[in-house]
Amino acid sequence: MGLIVQKFGGSSVADAEGMKRVANRIVAAKRDGNQVVVVVSAMGDTTDELIDLANAVTPIPQGRELDMLLTAGERISMALLAMAINNLGFEALSFTGSQAGVITYSVHGKARSIDVTPGRIREAIDSGAIAIVAGFQGISQDTKDVTTLGRGGSDTTAVALAAALDADVCEIYTDVDGVFSADPRAVPAARKLKTVTYDEMLELAASGAKVLHLRCVEYARRYNLPIHVRSSFSTNEGTWVVKDHPEGGAMEQAIISGIAHDKSEAKITIVGVPDRTGVAARIFQAIADADINIDMIVQNVSAAATGLTDISFTLPKAEGAAATAILQKLQGEVGFASIQYDDQIGKLSLVGAGMRSHPGVTATFFGALSDAGVNIEMISTSEIRISIICRQADLERGAKAAHTAFELDADQNEAVVYGGTGR
Repeated sequence: MGLIVQKFGGSSVADAEGMKRVANRIVAAKRDGNQVVVVVSAMGDTTDELIDLANAVTPIPQGRELDMLLTAGERISMALLAMAINNLGFEALSFTGSQAGVITYSVHGKARSIDVTPGRIREAIDSGAIAIVAGFQGISQDTKDVTTLGRGGSDTTAVALAAALDADVCEIYTDVDGVFSADPRAVPAARKLKTVTYDEMLELAASGAKVLHLRCVEYARRYNLPIHVRSSFSTNEGTWVVKDHPEGGAMEQAIISGIAHDKSEAKITIVGVPDRTGVAARIFQAIADADINIDMIVQNVSAAATGLTDISFTLPKAEGAAATAILQKLQGEVGFASIQYDDQIGKLSLVGAGMRSHPGVTATFFGALSDAGVNIEMISTSEIRISIICRQADLERGAKAAHTAFELDADQNEAVVYGGTGR
């Protein structure tokens, strides 16, 4: 008998019929002799609708109260799913994040997990029940207030619970059949990957691939926990996220595993920055103090005549206004000339462990973008990733061109998006 943690996203439980379908799937795993813990997201677009409702009441919702509001979505899902399972003749008990022992820091809206103490969950499954846990939420270690883990937080809840319970596998159910070589909504010729390594998945998630959240992959790698990404709308085998590709596997020889694109970032350019020791540190410390994540950074060579340089960096659009305000306060102290803000950019990334030992990847990538008429504005690399910034309007055209250039196109259409609005 194994222990399985299953996570179902909002598109899988978008309505009553979806709840019943998911309940049947959970019960099937229980019938197979497994102990089953389920983490569930809010139904459909509930979280977005609650955010819209909060913004209709006040332009700046207070963090603590917004978290209290948003966690209601998962509480609704967990209770309904437990009812659906009980209706099939199996005992199911629902738990909030705090009841499940998800302990977090006190930052509202994007709290990070500190620990998971799943004593009540262990008691429930040891008694033969199926445990249903509300994803996306926890409780602050300091204030004891309800917190939310930010977008993709249900993935993180599932993997953290799986690690704490020493589960055999964490199954992440979504509205596509697994991890694809590109977003099938943008690149219809994308093909499903049988396996992806933790390192590759981390790079894909950080580069905009939305099938798994970055923090959940970090957790899985830390505890060497296999993740099986699959669709709740079909019985097809999905994609396994593991430490290494299987020996002799087809992906072992692949240069590029996948291509990710991201429209959620903006670019800030600080013009006329004095090129002296400590200036960049002062700028980015102020950004860090506001808990704002920076992605790509480029600093130009300073002009000999003036001793001034320009610094450009990318960050989430949602943080753009806050970062701009912080920099404006620093202008007098640092002495830079001006700030430019651009939210019409896109990030395109190639990811693959094979590029470590294959020269010419950059040339092929840039050649494909040139042929597609895509201009490169910024470049960033890691050992297994190449990312570029371009105009947002050119992003999907560039993704398709790169996907074809690296021979990733499927022979036939493998990508089926079963549900979800994409909102």
